[in-house]
Amino acid sequence: MANDGAIIIRRIKKGDHGAHHGGAWKVAYADFVTAMMAFFLLMWLINTTTPEQKRGIADYFAAQSISQTSSGSGGVLGGKVLGQQGARAAGVTSINQKDSPPAPSDPIRSHDTAKKSGGSTDAQGQATSSEAASDASEHASASTRDEQFTSAAESIRQAMQDSPDIADLSRQVMVDQTPEGLRIQLVDQDGRPMFQPGSTEPMPYTKKLLQMVAKIIDRLPNRISISGHTGGKASEGAVSNWELSAARANAARAIITGAGVDPDRIYEVAGKAGSDPLLPEDPNASANRRLSIVLLREAPPVPPDHKL
Repeated sequence: MANDGAIIIRRIKKGDHGAHHGGAWKVAYADFVTAMMAFFLLMWLINTTTPEQKRGIADYFAAQSISQTSSGSGGVLGGKVLGQQGARAAGVTSINQKDSPPAPSDPIRSHDTAKKSGGSTDAQGQATSSEAASDASEHASASTRDEQFTSAAESIRQAMQDSPDIADLSRQVMVDQTPEGLRIQLVDQDGRPMFQPGSTEPMPYTKKLLQMVAKIIDRLPNRISISGHTGGKASEGAVSNWELSAARANAARAIITGAGVDPDRIYEVAGKAGSDPLLPEDPNASANRRLSIVLLREAPPVPPDHKL
């Protein structure tokens, strides 16, 4: 009976079942939530951007493919790339500034002279207004042509990026604006010529490149000049560099007109051999062997039924 008031203490040891998990799951969950947030943010941005903005983003991350220069020796060989500001700065626009007529020294005499001349003063004023309107129209037309050339250059660059067959030729295409017009040059590289060596037969990729260029220049009404260029070294074949360059230019003409360009738009086809090298300091450089296609900077032809 002495043990009836004894106090019995039971100690229960709790098992630490979750200790081995630690907090790693929290880190993994946080990474998952962050990734999902980034994914939905990306989807939202894709849905809210315009096609032009998407193209601009793609162009920003894509390699600059076509050079935009102001001289024939520039381009990718000069370390310059195509840019919006550079494209708008290209071209030459002349501004004719007319001096105002000097003030008459004797107002009374001037008044008498005007009375004697009758209505000739009004006629001269109308002529001056007509000349000013004509000058303004010419300046507006020149500005429009510059914008068309810039748009054509952008289209060529975009078309090359969108075509896997000719995308790797981007460094061999040079587009710039000169006083003569929009110039598109297809240059050789070591191991990748535009024509068979010593031949007038274009490479398969050259044909595709010329057909792509033809589709873009067909949108504009300007006349076209095509010239072929060779290196400074004399040709080892039976034909001279003059004959070879002229025949290559004519082969390019046939491809361009065969792609849909009106043959009447061809202004000239010329062979210049090595007389106008792209790299004068290295006459034998492969880049001197090239085709030059120029959209001439001139007013569009007037239709036959147009009345002045």
